[in-house]
Amino acid sequence: MPLFKNAKFYTTVNHLKDLPNTPAEIAFVGRSNAGKSSAINALTGHTRLAYVSKTPGRTQHINFFSLSNGHYMVDLPGYGYAQVPEAVRAHWVQLLGGYLQTRAQLIGLVLVMDARHPLKELDKQMLDFFASTGKPVHILLSKADKLSKNEQIKTLAAVRRALQPFTTRQAVSVQLFSSLKKQGTEEVDAVVAAWFAQWEAEHALPGNEQTAANEEEAT
Repeated sequence: MPLFKNAKFYTTVNHLKDLPNTPAEIAFVGRSNAGKSSAINALTGHTRLAYVSKTPGRTQHINFFSLSNGHYMVDLPGYGYAQVPEAVRAHWVQLLGGYLQTRAQLIGLVLVMDARHPLKELDKQMLDFFASTGKPVHILLSKADKLSKNEQIKTLAAVRRALQPFTTRQAVSVQLFSSLKKQGTEEVDAVVAAWFAQWEAEHALPGNEQTAANEEEAT
């Protein structure tokens, strides 16, 4: 079964002190309106697991979803949307930054960018900010269906070139993705499954024991 299928909502958090005690988790992040919620819905096979709004910046909390392997997926607040009260934006920055920098259970980051406008300054800042953790990043160039096949090839090649300075500090991979066409879902699944497999290998727990430990830690 694909990793993200049958993902279920677990909890929502608005303060770092309320983060749940999970075994391991991966997180999705991206600029507001980059297609993050649509990507999560496409991967999980749900139409509204992650709420898709015409108003950018709607995701204001950290939302946790349980996965079929006993680990977790996290939907983080979007960044870069200025038309919210300053106090709200400041809280988002503190919540998002604190989570990314200090969350021990976080093993990798899926960074969603609009394929038509990739690697904006805020995206580069996010890569720089997360680089200090040494954890891997996988970039989804979303809305790839908006580009022709030739444009997709050129965009992917250009982004890979632009990412070279970042790959000296951490593992950074990139792919094309379309929520509408379900393009690239298997690739995302494989990348994230490998992250979890490596985590499990490093913790040296056999399969049955691992599952039991996951269940115990999540309660």
